[in-house]
Amino acid sequence: MFIEGAANLSKHVKVVDALNVFPVPDGDTGTNMNLSITSGVKEVKQNIKDDASFVAEAFAKGLLMGARGNSGVILSQLFRGFSKQVEGKNEISATDLAQAFERGVETAYKAVMKPVEGTILTVAKDAAKHSLKTAKKHDDVIYVLEETLREAKASLKRTPDLLPVLKEVGVVDSGGQGLVYIYEGFLAALKGEKLPDTLESDEMTMDNLVKVEHHNAQSHMATEDIEFGFCTEVMVRIQKEKVRNNPYDEGAFRQELSEIGDSLLVVSDEDLIKVHIHAEQPGEVLTKAQRFGELINIKIENMREQHTHLLDETKEAYGQVDNQEPAVKEKSEFGIVTVAMGDGIAKLFKGLGAGVVIEGGQTMNPSTEDIVNAIEEVHAEKVIILPNNGNIIMAAEQAAQVVGDKAVVVPSKTVPQGLAALLSFNPTQGLDVNAGMMKDALTTVQSGQVTFAVRDTNIDGIDIKKNDFMGISEKKIVSSGAEILEVTKSLLSQMLDEDSEMVTLLQGEDVTNEQTELLVSFLEQEYPDVEVDVQLGNQPLYSYIISVE
Repeated sequence: MFIEGAANLSKHVKVVDALNVFPVPDGDTGTNMNLSITSGVKEVKQNIKDDASFVAEAFAKGLLMGARGNSGVILSQLFRGFSKQVEGKNEISATDLAQAFERGVETAYKAVMKPVEGTILTVAKDAAKHSLKTAKKHDDVIYVLEETLREAKASLKRTPDLLPVLKEVGVVDSGGQGLVYIYEGFLAALKGEKLPDTLESDEMTMDNLVKVEHHNAQSHMATEDIEFGFCTEVMVRIQKEKVRNNPYDEGAFRQELSEIGDSLLVVSDEDLIKVHIHAEQPGEVLTKAQRFGELINIKIENMREQHTHLLDETKEAYGQVDNQEPAVKEKSEFGIVTVAMGDGIAKLFKGLGAGVVIEGGQTMNPSTEDIVNAIEEVHAEKVIILPNNGNIIMAAEQAAQVVGDKAVVVPSKTVPQGLAALLSFNPTQGLDVNAGMMKDALTTVQSGQVTFAVRDTNIDGIDIKKNDFMGISEKKIVSSGAEILEVTKSLLSQMLDEDSEMVTLLQGEDVTNEQTELLVSFLEQEYPDVEVDVQLGNQPLYSYIISVE
């Protein structure tokens, strides 16, 4: 089911991407969901076993570590709850399946601070409720899943009634559509049917996606920077005689393990404890875990050996030679991880003190694993993460949870917000104080963007033609037209007022210095009291990123 669900989503990635409400070239819900579920399937294929609980757990773990963007994180939470519900079940009934869908919805809703109806959450919720109702009357897994899919499709059609912006543009929710494709694959697998092959000719295969993601994640760091060298996973079957004299407390056990490793996950119920940790002494982890019961499903991997092998393969493939051994770094007190597209913007962040800049943003949201690896690479006691994109915040928060108390997320939604936050960083203050000051700095800037439309549409009363330029203030499209300078001037006029003091223009890779000079002249003439700063961002897709303070 999981493999066919992922395969069906992969066939329709471009369809899901095209459903994004804003006609900008970063419509990547399908891409994010596909990369996330591909990571889950990769884990399943490495853990094949005729055991529903085992397979569901592998799928959930892979999804968690590969989750990209809000849609990917929500998808990972749906199947995290699903796996919890079927944990310990070698086989599952129609009722088990329905209850697993319901548990997944509960878990996903808890993971989102402010759930919005008319999204993938609503589709999953409506489908799960109908699944439970059907299972009470029919003990037939296939029939229950047929009804689950039928209600998911019906709920998807209703999403425009719950989100006015969907109705205005004339589309259904993209994440909900992606979930429907996954459920279609589930049903086809159960029925032994083959869905039509609608894979676009220019689509990457799932295996290729895995290779690209893995290569990118591994290339973020040097082997010598891996402080804790062994990926250690163990499941403990709790034994009453052991915990009678040595009571088990999940929070205390997590805190204890955090002192001997990182990338820590500890989850448990009445019967089982699951541990994932990167440690230097895996035997110490096993000894501590064994106090509570019998060790099962032990897996220990040497990450330094794996990493060296992967880097050697990459160098061989690209003809790269590296004769210099990097020096082992001592941990600094603070490290800042941020996300940006464009080498100019990356240089800006590094110039302001960012330790690691993950390449990504609008068209490629980094995964939880990418961010965890970047946290390890920055090699610091305390880490601050600046996502600089609303669609990356949840993955960043998930990464911060994986590494524990040493990392916090400052939820910057744009590059200007990220830069403003970084300017307010004070290394003499503590982690929490800095996080508070940096969050406050997010409100001191307005963010604008100039990009192009990928299709004809009409939104907020503005008629937009394909390939037109669009001026976006925060999340609202405020200008559109065929001439980039006129669109940008209109955007600036709507962002600036009598209280504005400074404008920063981040020039994209598709505009010329002459065009930027004309914009500067316009600002100097129309707003003589406003200071103008121009930086060469070289960002793709967005001709200008604008900050107004």
